[in-house]
Amino acid sequence: MSSAQFRIAFLYVTLASLWIWLSDHALALVVHNRTQMIWAQSAKGWLFVLLTGLMLYWLIGRDLKRLAAINRQLVHGHEQALRVLVSAMDIRHKETRDHSDRVMRMAMGLARLTGMQDDALLALKFGALLHDIGKLAIPDAILIKPGKLDEAEMAHMRRHPEIGRELMEQVDFLRKATDIPYAHHERWDGTGYPRGLRGEEIPLAARIFSIVDVWDALSFPRVYKPAWPEHEVLAYLRDAAGSQLDPQLVQLFLDNYHPIKALGLVDATVPMESAHA
Repeated sequence: MSSAQFRIAFLYVTLASLWIWLSDHALALVVHNRTQMIWAQSAKGWLFVLLTGLMLYWLIGRDLKRLAAINRQLVHGHEQALRVLVSAMDIRHKETRDHSDRVMRMAMGLARLTGMQDDALLALKFGALLHDIGKLAIPDAILIKPGKLDEAEMAHMRRHPEIGRELMEQVDFLRKATDIPYAHHERWDGTGYPRGLRGEEIPLAARIFSIVDVWDALSFPRVYKPAWPEHEVLAYLRDAAGSQLDPQLVQLFLDNYHPIKALGLVDATVPMESAHA
């Protein structure tokens, strides 16, 4: 980098020096009137500013494009690493195939409908992929227990949002993506966990994801339950609006149900009956 900077600086100084020397000599040959010389020198100076400004504009634009390309490569590399981890998590949790990727795609689809974009959307993407990362610390006897959890087991399970946040805060590029892992078990009416947040106190990303996560948990079989019929899933979401889930976001989800569902099932093999939202 230092050698490239030196070459650019050396080239600039060389060209600027040549411009000043050659242009001064050229003006001395063709302009003999003092007043005209003053105007000519001024015009020469403005032309130099214009040309160097254009050159700087091109150089900065070129470097910004390079930085943007490098940033895209970094994000892609981060995402590839996360997908490997998520695949291992889904296998360990005995979730349906493509679970984490499916809910991520659907959550992003719903988020875009709210106007979310850029860094906020990227944070939602990573947060959705890693929504249950805290479950890595939950014993298998609890995590994949086929029956109902007792009080002690449920208390242990409810620690996973805080564990997930603590894990993600140790990674620089994931620190802004903790809203979903930490808050997607909060409820609109304030009876959720771990903090008992109510209404819009719950981060938007978590409120969006909660709807998709509930839909997915009911629509696909788990070790503790079979899949629900689609019309029952949609009825549950309507009933949960205003208590468990953000009512406006539920309505937005239902109004755009089929395209959002299509995002989630693009790679899925589990068929579902069609239903109108």
